[in-house]
Amino acid sequence: MNTSNTVELMHKMKIDGMADCYEAISNLPVDKQPAMHQCMATLVDAELQSRSTKRTSMLTRLSKLRYQASLHDIKYNTKRNLPKQIIASLADCSYIERGENIVITGATGCGKSYIACALGHQACMYGHRTLYFNLNRLCEQIAIAKVDGTLIKWMDKIKKARLLILDDFGLQQMSHDVKLTILQILEDRYKISSTIICSQLPLNKWYAYLDEPTIADAIMDRLTANYSKVELQGKSLRKSS
Repeated sequence: MNTSNTVELMHKMKIDGMADCYEAISNLPVDKQPAMHQCMATLVDAELQSRSTKRTSMLTRLSKLRYQASLHDIKYNTKRNLPKQIIASLADCSYIERGENIVITGATGCGKSYIACALGHQACMYGHRTLYFNLNRLCEQIAIAKVDGTLIKWMDKIKKARLLILDDFGLQQMSHDVKLTILQILEDRYKISSTIICSQLPLNKWYAYLDEPTIADAIMDRLTANYSKVELQGKSLRKSS
């Protein structure tokens, strides 16, 4: 069997990383080709890298992140109240393993959504299923799911995400049903998975925003029992760009 046939069979078996690596090795001069054991190790490593890249791509696509953001591109400085070590402590995604939530607050345009999306992309790179919603879209999804009778199925999908990002929290009023649904989402995720919430409202104004003391207490209890806080400062970055 020649190299082309072997490569074709590998692609049929969906071991594309191994196939591409094997083809590349076969094209090397004979005296440059690795020994059998080294060759096998190289092929297996290439396949693992290929699968990891494909999974990251799939998770990123399904996450619906608002921005194609990276932790490396975040503008760190003390004027923004954003020293690099704050985000560096979250870069290994161990907070997800701990079921720790993150609250990001600050004025409009100060970079809350970008940071959340960068953390979301990092989570995808670590193999964690991630979902992004702004509050308006979340309210729409809840309303649609209630009408067509798929709310439980939709919430099960949310529950399976290891990281959930809720953006623009506080920009619009929520109905009683939406508040109850968010409470159930947080209850399902409590100490199991992580939720990032971005808001222009400082945390101490969330009780007033939720405007129903019993539900507000329950939501805040589940959100802040185990969480980190990023309080961005400064004016909109859009004005300076």
